[in-house]
Amino acid sequence: MAKIKQIFLFILLIHYFEANSQNLKLGSEQTHKYLPLIEDKKVGIVANQTSIIGGTHIIDSLLSLRINISKIFTPEHGFRGDVDAGQYVKNEIDIKTGISIISLYGKNKKPQNLDISKLDVMIFDIQDVGVRFYTYISTLHYVMEALAENNIPLIILDRPNPNSHYIDGPILNMNFQSFVGMHPVPIVYGMTIGEYANMINEEGWLKNKIRCDLIVIKMQNYSHQISYQLPIKPSPNLPNSRAVNLYPSLCLFEGTTISVGRGTDFPFQHFGAPYLKSNYSFIPQNNSGSKNPKYKNILCSGIDLRYQDNYMTELNLQWLINTYHESEQKENFFNSFFDKLAGTDNLRKQIIDGKGDQEIKESWQQELFEFKKLRKKYLLYK
Repeated sequence: MAKIKQIFLFILLIHYFEANSQNLKLGSEQTHKYLPLIEDKKVGIVANQTSIIGGTHIIDSLLSLRINISKIFTPEHGFRGDVDAGQYVKNEIDIKTGISIISLYGKNKKPQNLDISKLDVMIFDIQDVGVRFYTYISTLHYVMEALAENNIPLIILDRPNPNSHYIDGPILNMNFQSFVGMHPVPIVYGMTIGEYANMINEEGWLKNKIRCDLIVIKMQNYSHQISYQLPIKPSPNLPNSRAVNLYPSLCLFEGTTISVGRGTDFPFQHFGAPYLKSNYSFIPQNNSGSKNPKYKNILCSGIDLRYQDNYMTELNLQWLINTYHESEQKENFFNSFFDKLAGTDNLRKQIIDGKGDQEIKESWQQELFEFKKLRKKYLLYK
Protein backbone atom coordinates (compact mmCIF):
# COMPACT_ATOMS: atom_id res chain seq x y z
CA MET A 1 0.00 0.00 0.00
CA ALA A 2 2.82 2.40 0.89
CA LYS A 3 4.48 1.76 -2.47
CA ILE A 4 1.19 2.47 -4.31
CA LYS A 5 0.89 5.78 -2.44
CA GLN A 6 4.45 6.70 -3.42
CA ILE A 7 3.72 5.97 -7.08
CA PHE A 8 0.49 7.98 -6.88
CA LEU A 9 2.28 10.97 -5.35
CA PHE A 10 5.04 10.72 -7.98
CA ILE A 11 2.42 10.84 -10.76
CA LEU A 12 0.75 13.85 -9.12
CA LEU A 13 4.11 15.63 -8.93
CA ILE A 14 4.78 14.97 -12.61
CA HIS A 15 1.39 16.43 -13.55
CA TYR A 16 2.03 19.41 -11.28
CA PHE A 17 5.43 20.19 -12.79
CA GLU A 18 4.12 19.67 -16.34
CA ALA A 19 1.22 22.03 -15.66
CA ASN A 20 3.59 24.66 -14.26
CA SER A 21 6.00 24.29 -17.17
CA GLN A 22 3.14 24.93 -19.62
CA ASN A 23 2.68 28.37 -17.99
CA LEU A 24 6.40 29.05 -18.00
CA LYS A 25 7.44 32.47 -19.26
CA LEU A 26 11.09 32.86 -20.23
CA GLY A 27 13.01 36.02 -19.53
CA SER A 28 13.15 36.83 -23.26
CA GLU A 29 9.36 36.61 -23.54
CA GLN A 30 8.86 39.39 -20.99
CA THR A 31 9.81 42.23 -23.31
CA HIS A 32 7.92 44.78 -21.21
CA LYS A 33 10.54 44.31 -18.49
CA TYR A 34 13.65 44.93 -20.57
CA LEU A 35 12.60 47.09 -23.55
CA PRO A 36 12.69 50.24 -21.37
CA LEU A 37 16.30 49.36 -20.51
CA ILE A 38 17.47 49.17 -24.13
CA GLU A 39 15.35 51.71 -26.04
CA ASP A 40 17.37 54.47 -27.74
CA LYS A 41 20.60 52.70 -26.82
CA LYS A 42 23.36 50.94 -28.73
CA VAL A 43 22.83 47.30 -27.87
CA GLY A 44 25.11 44.29 -28.10
CA ILE A 45 23.71 40.79 -27.74
CA VAL A 46 25.27 37.43 -26.97
CA ALA A 47 23.12 34.98 -28.92
CA ASN A 48 22.98 31.80 -30.96
CA GLN A 49 20.35 29.56 -32.53
CA THR A 50 18.60 29.07 -29.16
CA SER A 51 17.87 32.79 -28.71
CA ILE A 52 14.23 32.51 -29.69
CA ILE A 53 11.08 34.33 -28.58
CA GLY A 54 8.25 32.01 -29.57
CA GLY A 55 9.21 31.04 -33.11
CA THR A 56 11.16 34.21 -33.87
CA HIS A 57 14.82 34.90 -33.24
CA ILE A 58 15.29 37.57 -30.60
CA ILE A 59 17.39 39.68 -32.96
CA ASP A 60 14.56 39.81 -35.51
CA SER A 61 12.08 40.61 -32.75
CA LEU A 62 14.17 43.46 -31.35
CA LEU A 63 14.93 44.90 -34.78
CA SER A 64 11.20 44.90 -35.58
CA LEU A 65 10.75 47.01 -32.43
CA ARG A 66 13.40 49.43 -33.75
CA ILE A 67 16.00 48.48 -31.14
CA ASN A 68 19.49 49.44 -32.30
CA ILE A 69 21.49 46.20 -32.23
CA SER A 70 25.05 47.25 -32.97
CA LYS A 71 26.87 43.91 -32.60
CA ILE A 72 26.18 40.23 -32.13
CA PHE A 73 28.53 38.07 -30.05
CA THR A 74 28.42 34.30 -30.31
CA PRO A 75 29.91 31.41 -28.25
CA GLU A 76 31.24 27.96 -29.10
CA HIS A 77 29.33 26.30 -32.00
CA GLY A 78 28.65 29.66 -33.64
CA PHE A 79 25.64 31.88 -34.26
CA ARG A 80 23.70 29.11 -35.99
CA GLY A 81 24.88 26.34 -33.64
CA ASP A 82 26.36 24.20 -36.41
CA VAL A 83 30.11 24.41 -35.74
CA ASP A 84 31.77 21.26 -34.39
CA ALA A 85 32.90 21.11 -30.74
CA GLY A 86 36.32 22.68 -30.22
CA GLN A 87 36.40 24.18 -33.72
CA TYR A 88 37.18 27.89 -33.88
CA VAL A 89 34.28 30.17 -34.78
CA LYS A 90 35.13 33.00 -37.18
CA ASN A 91 33.92 36.59 -37.16
CA GLU A 92 31.41 37.27 -39.90
CA ILE A 93 28.59 39.51 -41.07
CA ASP A 94 25.03 38.28 -40.60
CA ILE A 95 23.64 37.98 -44.14
CA LYS A 96 20.07 38.72 -43.09
CA THR A 97 20.66 41.85 -40.99
CA GLY A 98 24.13 43.07 -42.00
CA ILE A 99 25.17 43.17 -38.33
CA SER A 100 28.73 42.18 -37.37
CA ILE A 101 29.02 38.84 -35.54
CA ILE A 102 31.97 38.69 -33.16
CA SER A 103 33.20 35.22 -32.24
CA LEU A 104 33.88 34.48 -28.58
CA TYR A 105 35.32 31.09 -29.48
CA GLY A 106 38.09 31.98 -31.85
CA LYS A 107 41.13 34.18 -31.47
CA ASN A 108 39.50 35.81 -28.43
CA LYS A 109 37.19 34.24 -25.86
CA LYS A 110 36.71 37.57 -24.12
CA PRO A 111 35.08 40.56 -25.87
CA GLN A 112 37.74 43.08 -26.85
CA ASN A 113 37.46 46.71 -25.73
CA LEU A 114 37.26 47.83 -29.35
CA ASP A 115 34.24 45.59 -29.93
CA ILE A 116 32.23 46.85 -26.97
CA SER A 117 33.50 50.40 -26.41
CA LYS A 118 30.56 52.04 -28.22
CA LEU A 119 27.87 49.87 -26.62
CA ASP A 120 25.48 51.22 -24.01
CA VAL A 121 24.21 47.84 -22.86
CA MET A 122 24.64 44.11 -23.56
CA ILE A 123 22.01 41.33 -23.58
CA PHE A 124 22.85 37.68 -22.89
CA ASP A 125 20.26 35.18 -24.17
CA ILE A 126 21.70 31.67 -24.53
CA GLN A 127 20.18 28.30 -23.63
CA ASP A 128 22.58 26.53 -21.27
CA VAL A 129 22.45 22.90 -20.04
CA GLY A 130 23.71 23.38 -16.48
CA VAL A 131 27.00 21.46 -16.66
CA ARG A 132 30.37 22.92 -15.64
CA PHE A 133 32.27 21.86 -18.75
CA TYR A 134 29.61 23.16 -21.18
CA THR A 135 31.39 26.33 -22.24
CA TYR A 136 28.53 28.84 -22.39
CA ILE A 137 29.06 29.72 -18.70
CA SER A 138 32.75 30.34 -19.44
CA THR A 139 31.69 32.73 -22.21
CA LEU A 140 29.32 34.36 -19.70
CA HIS A 141 32.26 34.87 -17.31
CA TYR A 142 34.39 36.64 -19.91
CA VAL A 143 31.47 38.76 -21.13
CA MET A 144 30.77 39.90 -17.56
CA GLU A 145 34.44 40.64 -17.00
CA ALA A 146 34.81 42.72 -20.16
CA LEU A 147 31.64 44.67 -19.46
CA ALA A 148 32.66 45.34 -15.86
CA GLU A 149 35.99 46.72 -17.04
CA ASN A 150 34.16 49.08 -19.40
CA ASN A 151 31.24 50.04 -17.12
CA ILE A 152 28.65 48.55 -19.46
CA PRO A 153 25.58 46.87 -17.91
CA LEU A 154 24.52 43.33 -18.75
CA ILE A 155 20.92 42.11 -19.02
CA ILE A 156 20.50 38.33 -18.75
CA LEU A 157 17.27 36.92 -20.13
CA ASP A 158 16.97 33.86 -17.94
CA ARG A 159 16.18 30.40 -19.32
CA PRO A 160 15.55 27.00 -17.68
CA ASN A 161 18.33 24.61 -16.78
CA PRO A 162 17.33 21.15 -18.09
CA ASN A 163 19.74 19.52 -15.61
CA SER A 164 18.62 21.62 -12.67
CA HIS A 165 17.00 18.75 -10.76
CA TYR A 166 20.20 17.46 -9.13
CA ILE A 167 23.69 18.46 -7.99
CA ASP A 168 26.62 16.06 -8.31
CA GLY A 169 30.28 15.67 -9.08
CA PRO A 170 33.60 16.82 -7.66
CA ILE A 171 34.13 20.53 -7.01
CA LEU A 172 36.63 22.06 -9.43
CA ASN A 173 40.12 22.32 -7.99
CA MET A 174 41.32 25.70 -9.27
CA ASN A 175 44.67 24.14 -10.20
CA PHE A 176 42.71 22.55 -13.06
CA GLN A 177 40.95 25.72 -14.16
CA SER A 178 40.39 25.99 -17.92
CA PHE A 179 37.73 27.09 -20.40
CA VAL A 180 35.87 23.85 -19.66
CA GLY A 181 35.92 24.64 -15.95
CA MET A 182 36.44 28.14 -14.61
CA HIS A 183 34.76 28.12 -11.20
CA PRO A 184 34.81 26.04 -7.99
CA VAL A 185 31.48 24.31 -8.64
CA PRO A 186 30.50 20.66 -9.15
CA ILE A 187 30.01 19.13 -12.60
CA VAL A 188 26.22 19.48 -12.22
CA TYR A 189 25.42 22.60 -10.19
CA GLY A 190 21.63 23.02 -10.38
CA MET A 191 21.32 26.73 -11.27
CA THR A 192 19.90 28.77 -14.11
CA ILE A 193 22.30 30.97 -16.03
CA GLY A 194 20.88 34.04 -14.27
CA GLU A 195 21.47 32.53 -10.85
CA TYR A 196 24.94 31.43 -11.90
CA ALA A 197 25.81 34.94 -13.11
CA ASN A 198 24.84 36.38 -9.73
CA MET A 199 27.13 33.86 -8.05
CA ILE A 200 30.05 34.76 -10.35
CA ASN A 201 29.50 38.43 -9.54
CA GLU A 202 29.01 38.26 -5.79
CA GLU A 203 31.67 35.64 -5.08
CA GLY A 204 34.36 37.81 -6.67
CA TRP A 205 35.24 35.31 -9.39
CA LEU A 206 35.86 37.97 -12.04
CA LYS A 207 39.41 39.27 -12.45
CA ASN A 208 40.48 41.56 -9.60
CA LYS A 209 37.07 40.83 -8.02
CA ILE A 210 35.42 43.49 -10.15
CA ARG A 211 31.61 43.40 -10.36
CA CYS A 212 29.42 43.58 -13.42
CA ASP A 213 26.35 45.84 -13.44
CA LEU A 214 23.96 42.92 -13.77
CA ILE A 215 20.20 42.71 -14.32
CA VAL A 216 18.50 39.31 -14.51
CA ILE A 217 15.07 39.16 -16.14
CA LYS A 218 13.57 36.29 -14.19
CA MET A 219 11.28 33.62 -15.59
CA GLN A 220 7.72 33.25 -14.39
CA ASN A 221 6.30 29.94 -13.08
CA TYR A 222 9.70 28.24 -13.07
CA SER A 223 10.90 25.67 -10.57
CA HIS A 224 14.19 23.79 -10.51
CA GLN A 225 12.16 20.57 -10.56
CA ILE A 226 10.27 21.38 -13.77
CA SER A 227 10.96 18.99 -16.62
CA TYR A 228 11.83 21.33 -19.50
CA GLN A 229 12.07 20.07 -23.08
CA LEU A 230 14.49 22.20 -25.09
CA PRO A 231 12.72 23.40 -28.27
CA ILE A 232 16.05 23.81 -30.12
CA LYS A 233 19.20 21.75 -29.68
CA PRO A 234 21.76 23.86 -27.79
CA SER A 235 24.72 22.44 -29.75
CA PRO A 236 25.23 20.01 -32.66
CA ASN A 237 25.75 16.89 -30.54
CA LEU A 238 22.94 17.41 -28.03
CA PRO A 239 19.99 16.78 -30.35
CA ASN A 240 17.33 15.89 -27.77
CA SER A 241 16.42 15.73 -24.09
CA ARG A 242 17.90 12.24 -23.69
CA ALA A 243 21.32 13.46 -24.84
CA VAL A 244 21.10 16.54 -22.60
CA ASN A 245 20.23 14.36 -19.61
CA LEU A 246 23.07 11.88 -20.28
CA TYR A 247 25.64 14.55 -21.18
CA PRO A 248 27.00 15.20 -17.63
CA SER A 249 27.90 11.52 -17.21
CA LEU A 250 29.03 10.71 -20.74
CA CYS A 251 31.12 13.81 -21.46
CA LEU A 252 33.81 12.51 -19.10
CA PHE A 253 34.46 9.86 -21.78
CA GLU A 254 35.80 12.67 -24.01
CA GLY A 255 38.95 12.43 -21.87
CA THR A 256 39.35 8.71 -22.53
CA THR A 257 39.62 6.19 -25.37
CA ILE A 258 35.81 5.78 -25.43
CA SER A 259 33.59 7.30 -28.14
CA VAL A 260 30.36 9.01 -27.06
CA GLY A 261 28.82 8.54 -30.48
CA ARG A 262 29.95 11.72 -32.19
CA GLY A 263 29.64 11.05 -35.90
CA THR A 264 26.46 8.99 -35.46
CA ASP A 265 22.76 9.89 -35.38
CA PHE A 266 22.70 9.46 -31.60
CA PRO A 267 25.58 11.38 -29.97
CA PHE A 268 25.63 11.23 -26.17
CA GLN A 269 23.04 8.46 -26.25
CA HIS A 270 25.43 5.53 -26.60
CA PHE A 271 29.13 4.91 -26.09
CA GLY A 272 31.70 2.38 -27.19
CA ALA A 273 35.16 1.52 -28.50
CA PRO A 274 36.67 -1.10 -30.83
CA TYR A 275 38.07 -3.08 -27.90
CA LEU A 276 34.84 -3.39 -25.87
CA LYS A 277 32.82 -6.62 -26.07
CA SER A 278 29.10 -6.15 -26.63
CA ASN A 279 26.20 -7.17 -28.88
CA TYR A 280 25.55 -3.50 -29.62
CA SER A 281 27.71 -1.56 -32.05
CA PHE A 282 27.95 1.63 -34.12
CA ILE A 283 30.33 3.16 -36.67
CA PRO A 284 31.25 6.86 -36.29
CA GLN A 285 31.39 8.71 -39.62
CA ASN A 286 31.73 12.27 -40.81
CA ASN A 287 28.46 14.16 -40.38
CA SER A 288 27.19 17.69 -39.81
CA GLY A 289 27.85 17.46 -36.07
CA SER A 290 31.33 15.98 -36.23
CA LYS A 291 33.78 16.42 -39.08
CA ASN A 292 36.41 14.04 -37.71
CA PRO A 293 34.92 11.83 -34.97
CA LYS A 294 36.88 9.48 -32.74
CA TYR A 295 37.21 6.02 -34.40
CA LYS A 296 35.95 7.33 -37.73
CA ASN A 297 34.78 4.43 -39.95
CA ILE A 298 35.72 1.87 -37.27
CA LEU A 299 33.22 -0.50 -35.67
CA CYS A 300 32.72 0.32 -31.98
CA SER A 301 30.98 -2.00 -29.54
CA GLY A 302 29.39 -0.62 -26.41
CA ILE A 303 26.22 0.36 -24.59
CA ASP A 304 22.97 1.63 -26.11
CA LEU A 305 21.30 4.23 -23.87
CA ARG A 306 18.75 5.58 -26.34
CA TYR A 307 15.80 3.82 -24.78
CA GLN A 308 16.78 3.40 -21.14
CA ASP A 309 13.88 3.85 -18.73
CA ASN A 310 15.59 5.76 -15.95
CA TYR A 311 15.99 9.53 -16.07
CA MET A 312 19.41 10.51 -14.71
CA THR A 313 19.26 12.13 -11.28
CA GLU A 314 22.95 11.64 -10.48
CA LEU A 315 26.22 11.15 -12.30
CA ASN A 316 26.80 7.59 -13.46
CA LEU A 317 30.42 6.63 -12.72
CA GLN A 318 29.90 2.91 -13.21
CA TRP A 319 30.07 3.21 -17.00
CA LEU A 320 33.43 4.95 -16.70
CA ILE A 321 34.79 2.47 -14.16
CA ASN A 322 33.63 -0.57 -16.15
CA THR A 323 35.12 0.59 -19.44
CA TYR A 324 38.43 1.42 -17.75
CA HIS A 325 38.67 -2.15 -16.45
CA GLU A 326 37.76 -3.51 -19.90
CA SER A 327 40.35 -1.41 -21.70
CA GLU A 328 43.25 -3.25 -23.33
CA GLN A 329 45.83 -0.61 -22.46
CA LYS A 330 44.84 0.91 -19.17
CA GLU A 331 47.85 3.22 -19.14
CA ASN A 332 46.46 4.96 -22.24
CA PHE A 333 42.78 4.98 -21.26
CA PHE A 334 42.82 8.53 -19.87
CA ASN A 335 44.18 11.46 -21.86
CA SER A 336 45.29 14.90 -20.67
CA PHE A 337 41.81 16.33 -21.18
CA PHE A 338 40.20 14.11 -18.56
CA ASP A 339 41.45 15.99 -15.49
CA LYS A 340 40.22 19.28 -16.96
CA LEU A 341 36.75 17.82 -17.49
CA ALA A 342 36.70 16.26 -14.03
CA GLY A 343 38.13 19.45 -12.52
CA THR A 344 40.55 17.39 -10.47
CA ASP A 345 43.07 14.57 -10.83
CA ASN A 346 41.50 12.70 -7.90
CA LEU A 347 38.77 11.03 -9.97
CA ARG A 348 41.26 9.54 -12.41
CA LYS A 349 43.50 8.35 -9.56
CA GLN A 350 40.55 6.86 -7.66
CA ILE A 351 39.45 4.84 -10.69
CA ILE A 352 43.01 3.61 -11.35
CA ASP A 353 43.27 2.63 -7.66
CA GLY A 354 40.17 0.42 -8.00
CA LYS A 355 37.77 2.53 -5.96
CA GLY A 356 34.04 1.91 -6.54
CA ASP A 357 31.50 4.54 -7.56
CA GLN A 358 29.95 4.92 -4.09
CA GLU A 359 33.33 5.30 -2.39
CA ILE A 360 34.34 7.93 -4.94
CA LYS A 361 31.07 9.82 -4.53
CA GLU A 362 31.41 9.74 -0.76
CA SER A 363 34.68 11.67 -1.12
CA TRP A 364 32.75 14.57 -2.74
CA GLN A 365 30.04 14.93 -0.13
CA GLN A 366 31.56 17.48 2.24
CA GLU A 367 32.46 19.86 -0.57
CA LEU A 368 29.04 19.35 -2.15
CA PHE A 369 27.41 20.19 1.17
CA GLU A 370 29.38 23.46 1.31
CA PHE A 371 28.53 24.26 -2.31
CA LYS A 372 24.81 23.72 -1.72
CA LYS A 373 24.95 26.28 1.10
CA LEU A 374 26.69 28.73 -1.23
CA ARG A 375 24.23 28.02 -4.08
CA LYS A 376 21.25 28.70 -1.83
CA LYS A 377 22.30 32.35 -1.48
CA TYR A 378 21.83 32.94 -5.22
CA LEU A 379 18.69 30.99 -6.04
CA LEU A 380 15.95 33.01 -7.74
CA TYR A 381 13.54 30.07 -7.92
CA LYS A 382 12.44 27.23 -5.64
